[in-house]
Amino acid sequence: MKTNEILRKVVESSLAVEKAVLDEKYAFFSSDPAASRRVMEREERGYYRTPFAHDADRIMHCHSYARYMDKTQVFFQIKNDHISRRSLHVQMVSRIARSIGRCLRLNEDLIEAIAIGHDIGHTPCGHTGEAELARLLAKHGAGTFMHNAQSVRVLQHLEKGGRGLNLTLPVLDGILGHNGEIEAPVYEYDRKNLTWDKLESNLAACMKTPGFDRQVFPSTLEGCVVRVSDIISYLGKDMEDAIAIGLIKRTDIPDKCARVLGRRNTDIIGTLCTDIVEHSFGKGHLAFSAEVFEAYRAMKAFNGERIYGCDLLAEQRGRFAKMMSALFEVYLEAVEQDDQSCGVCKDFLRHFPSSYRDETPPARIVADYLSLMTDQYFLKQYEREFMPRQIDYD
Repeated sequence: MKTNEILRKVVESSLAVEKAVLDEKYAFFSSDPAASRRVMEREERGYYRTPFAHDADRIMHCHSYARYMDKTQVFFQIKNDHISRRSLHVQMVSRIARSIGRCLRLNEDLIEAIAIGHDIGHTPCGHTGEAELARLLAKHGAGTFMHNAQSVRVLQHLEKGGRGLNLTLPVLDGILGHNGEIEAPVYEYDRKNLTWDKLESNLAACMKTPGFDRQVFPSTLEGCVVRVSDIISYLGKDMEDAIAIGLIKRTDIPDKCARVLGRRNTDIIGTLCTDIVEHSFGKGHLAFSAEVFEAYRAMKAFNGERIYGCDLLAEQRGRFAKMMSALFEVYLEAVEQDDQSCGVCKDFLRHFPSSYRDETPPARIVADYLSLMTDQYFLKQYEREFMPRQIDYD
């Protein structure tokens, strides 16, 4: 049997498995015409895999994915090897989301691609960087900054020297709509919104209007699964990290939360996943029971007050914001004056075609560069620009 004939049979077998296993009414199938790429591609080696499996590999092998390993999740500059980084967080989201998706008979390849790419646009040093870049862009009249929109921007427009990864529409749609900061008792989707025009208009609005991402929701049930899994993945893990560094004690967890969810991350994840599967199977939406949802909201509020709002992080955030602001202004001046000795021009802009420079406002160029940095690279660049160099006369 010739190779092409074998691969054709593999494709047919793969599609048959999807048809047999996935929920015909609610799952997103690989054969759906909406599983398109912005730029059509010729069939290449490996085309027998689903387009979403290809997307997951493209994301996993890109430079921005590698930078996950040195980007803060919550605790910035904390010396503890067991504290979560972005790399661990996205793998937890992927694992949780695929487990839920399997139980609901959804497309696990689509779920995985959305999950591992959803935080690609996150800044160094956590949400502090996101908030500071949003403030600085607004100050310079260049819109705002939201990491979900930046994730799509990076994957579609910045990776590979501006060529992007040419991912499928459902993956980019799920990443843009993943906002894991918003809890809800029910997660619904509208497949009619799954168009390239809608994606581009939502992306532009997210980059221009503060808070617009709260109006953007996934257009597939798989995207909804990633959205809720984002919260499930960090709710108990952030608590465990806070306990590990002595910020809180396990006994501090409110009884109303512990009674329903448990006092350990493994119990919290298990309870939330089981509840959402039980109340969502075959219904075309995701839902929590009233009791679990209230406990989950209370736990998130507890984390907000005792962890995210603690004095330790507040002090770190204040210092980091000043550093981000100082670097931003130095880079902005360098871009405007085309200073080739500065890192933003020498280490960043030179990798892009002239069209990127011509079509992108200077403040947005600076935000793109800063958002791509890892924590340690950011600290190194700050030292490079502001710390006096040692001069050795020995």
